[in-house]
Amino acid sequence: MATDIRIDEIIAKNQAFAQPILKHLRKLVHTACPDVEEKVKWGMPHFYYHGESMCHMAGFKAHCAFGFWKASLMNDTSLMKNAASESAMGHLGRITCLNDLPADNVILGYIKEAMQLNEMGIKVKKAPKAEVVIPAMPAIMQAALHKNKKANIAFEAFAPSHKKEYIHWIAQAKTEATQLKRLEQALEWIAEGKGRNWKYHKI
Repeated sequence: MATDIRIDEIIAKNQAFAQPILKHLRKLVHTACPDVEEKVKWGMPHFYYHGESMCHMAGFKAHCAFGFWKASLMNDTSLMKNAASESAMGHLGRITCLNDLPADNVILGYIKEAMQLNEMGIKVKKAPKAEVVIPAMPAIMQAALHKNKKANIAFEAFAPSHKKEYIHWIAQAKTEATQLKRLEQALEWIAEGKGRNWKYHKI
């Protein structure tokens, strides 16, 4: 059984009630999927198969959680209902002791179904991104861009989100002096092809 020592350490650091739960879930994953690969992602133990995340688990202060990466594609609709419930965590509900878990054969069935989805290469469809609505540009900004050819060309090439950020920044200035100061800075950055929050973007 190939294991990741980091997961041993995570389990050991959890609350006493959580340790047997996490150990049991881990054992079931390896029983159902001997070729599983353990990883730590977002600080939680994840179990990969065929290069994709299959399931994951976590221990919290008063409960544990277990989830399936492709639960929305699995046959048991209660998995998604559990995740949507305010009283439940993960796809197996709120787990505070071993008795809260479904029967082992049920969990093994879930894991094997998750394995098949990965083997078949079936992906979870991503929700389409909401379209960015660009607000009306202040007249003073429109006039300034019209006079600055370089900045105007760069602004037109910006993504809608970048345009929106600059327009909001100029429009929300509380005084004319602040607006003019922001506009001067904006034209400089725009001409250089920089977004409004370029200083915070990782290189």
